[in-house]
Amino acid sequence: MVNSNQNLEEEPPVGYNQEAIAKYYRYRPWLVIWRAIKIIWFFGSFLLLLQWDRWTNQPVATSQRRATQLRNILTSLGPTFIKVGQALSTRPDLIRRDFLDELIKLQDDLPPFDNHIAYSIIESQLDCTIDQVYRELSPHPVAAASLGQVYRGVLHSGEEVAVKVQRPNLRPILTLDLYLMRLGARWLGPFLPLNLGHDLTLIVDEFGSKLFEEIDYINEAKNAEKFAANFKNDPEVKVPFIYREYSRVSVLTLEWIHGFKLTDLDAVRAAGLDPDELIRIGVTSGLRQLLEHGFFHADPHPGNLFATIDGRMAYIDFGMMDQLDEDTKETLASAVVQLINRDYQSLARDFVNLGFLTPDTDINPIIPALEKVLGQAMGESVANFNFKTITDEFSELMYEYPFRVPAKFALIIRSLITQEGLALSLNPKFKIVEVSYPYVSRRLLTGESPQLRKRLLEVLIQDGKFQWQRLENMIAIARSDQAFDLLPTAQLGMQYLMSEEGQYLRHQLLLALTEDERLHTEEVQRIWSLVKEDLQPQKIFGLAVNVFREFSTEGVAALLPTAISSR
Repeated sequence: MVNSNQNLEEEPPVGYNQEAIAKYYRYRPWLVIWRAIKIIWFFGSFLLLLQWDRWTNQPVATSQRRATQLRNILTSLGPTFIKVGQALSTRPDLIRRDFLDELIKLQDDLPPFDNHIAYSIIESQLDCTIDQVYRELSPHPVAAASLGQVYRGVLHSGEEVAVKVQRPNLRPILTLDLYLMRLGARWLGPFLPLNLGHDLTLIVDEFGSKLFEEIDYINEAKNAEKFAANFKNDPEVKVPFIYREYSRVSVLTLEWIHGFKLTDLDAVRAAGLDPDELIRIGVTSGLRQLLEHGFFHADPHPGNLFATIDGRMAYIDFGMMDQLDEDTKETLASAVVQLINRDYQSLARDFVNLGFLTPDTDINPIIPALEKVLGQAMGESVANFNFKTITDEFSELMYEYPFRVPAKFALIIRSLITQEGLALSLNPKFKIVEVSYPYVSRRLLTGESPQLRKRLLEVLIQDGKFQWQRLENMIAIARSDQAFDLLPTAQLGMQYLMSEEGQYLRHQLLLALTEDERLHTEEVQRIWSLVKEDLQPQKIFGLAVNVFREFSTEGVAALLPTAISSR
């Protein structure tokens, strides 16, 4: 009896701990039942109204009213459901246009909480009055989001700032919704048409962990500074400066960004900015996060991304981030190339390495299934590829074979789909591979790390044979990216070939050149025709001089016997 009273007096857990949350609500069934009834009532009534509209052939005006009702339902149910609506608002290929227009309002057109409460939170968190910190602060919020609202201010030193203030009493709301979501995942998982089962609860746990990180503004400040350091040399990405002395767990003061919402096409074009160029910057910066830094923005919806006046992409929210290890980054890059090259055996091995298949899985029966499903999704050209197609086709594969979604990849998939949806809202004809594959090819060809060079070898050498066509394809696609400079890449390639690490590739190239007892000059000629415009004689001479400077005379001489013995 004493234990029960102690449990009743406890506060919800400070961090996300599903066992602690379950224990907390086990002694508060009335809260769980009331919340569940509210959710079921709202969505059940809404679905019945939609079905009634179909039966009675209601006009377009009614459809618009239903879209507004859905937005109001998500808003009234609070932060968790607003997050769901925000994700759906970036998918014009999934959501009807009338519903999409309403869901977009969830990104920054939410009802604010009381201004006096916000001001008191600022003062209690910073332990001083508003006037002591800010020379000016807007009397009302300029934007309200699911977890907080933003004021525009000026510091006494003159800098324009944005001040984020967290909504009050967030923790009890989030813990209850996450508890119900986890119950639903456990009960409904076995009935879903995907082979997810237990992993669905892991996805909820991953989301819950990130949501609790998102309501810690000190953690967000650290994320923003790390993100800024990763992109400090990128002239196309803008990250606001964080004023740490005026930031706490529930208050964040950061640099004010002058720009336009990416979905405001009229303002973007009026500023002389090219939407397609913004798409390229957004996708490329997203790929850099995943494949270079491993530290990625997991919530890149339009409310968090702006186009600056000078054409840069500005990220303004760093609450939901995640980190990938080196091996995962390189395996992801490899998987993209295997997909484009239609090497489904190597792709199946990458799925094992990434955790989508267990190490003891027999991949042989899966390979033809991958070829059938993904080959159909790819179509006749890489330009036909998009994540929506892949997720639709892949659902069949996950039902028939022991695929699973690792919890960490739930955020990666969400990030990629959100970015693609945002790009589609700017250009309905956008195809993500047209931007991403040139970038991945460029990354592998430059091979600035041993891991990337290893992945490049895996792509270029299959079953002991050098794949000339793949090298030709990679060079051609990489050159389609205007940011790709072939000369430094050629220099890196020559340095690698002349190094001890490059002995295996030298051996394979010599074998490939003399395979079947003939010189393969035709393949070399095709590749030369691709690169000759970028490699003029004077440039080649300078390149060779730079490479040979890297090696001593003895080192170069040592390579010759190695090359001869390779024959």
